[in-house]
Amino acid sequence: MPVIAMNQEMASLGKDVAQALAEELGLAQVTHEVVDHVAQKMHARKSLIRRVMDGKAGMLDRMRTDTRSVSTYVAEEVFELASRGNIIIRGWGATYLLRSIPHVACIRVCASMERRVEWMKKRLDTDDDELVRHELRRSDAAHTLNMQQRFGVSWGDPLLHDLVLNTDRVSVVGCVQQIKSLLDLPEFQETEASRACLANVTLEARVRAALRASAHTEHVSITIAVDGDHVLVDGMAATEAECRAAERIVRGVSGVEEVDNRLRLIHRP
Repeated sequence: MPVIAMNQEMASLGKDVAQALAEELGLAQVTHEVVDHVAQKMHARKSLIRRVMDGKAGMLDRMRTDTRSVSTYVAEEVFELASRGNIIIRGWGATYLLRSIPHVACIRVCASMERRVEWMKKRLDTDDDELVRHELRRSDAAHTLNMQQRFGVSWGDPLLHDLVLNTDRVSVVGCVQQIKSLLDLPEFQETEASRACLANVTLEARVRAALRASAHTEHVSITIAVDGDHVLVDGMAATEAECRAAERIVRGVSGVEEVDNRLRLIHRP
């Protein structure tokens, strides 16, 4: 059940690589599902969530959007999708979120600015070189800022990826063959341990999203540790009611059987 996390620069042919790979291996691709689900949970417009994630949101949009909740719900969606297997997840910080799961292959597809300009002009059927360059630079800056603000990492950091493919030099067909060869390595075979690792982080993300969704616990500073169906919550709460609400919410999350509540009250002088 291959799981591939991929990021790519705009117009680097990453979308073409993912499409060809999906067709050859029979994998699903994530397209609009993440935005749909996040918008539904936040009772927000899909277009707003997409602008925030694409770095196109203006000042007013950013002021009225809880970006921490967006990140929490996006992470929950990425882990849930990865748990299903047989999928390619492009973007959404998946290469960062899933990098600790041994059987997930993290891929980056890139190309030089000149080739991207050439391919994008052809795709858009335009000769406006400067307009295309401006859009590519804006997209790169937005992705760089998103990764820095959400995770504190560099978008192009090679350590986030198991394979970096330069489509200046490798064709789409060649990229697909390289990724298939990577998936055949013993390191990327799914095991009981790797499945357990993914299940734990998925349940942790589910618990964190549930706590974020409740007005009683959305601001509680909490640490979550998951081992199977056992969840340990630790941190600080302002009131006894907050402590009780947190435990009740965690117990209600699908997949949780046992809760070790170590929340402590904040003692104010």
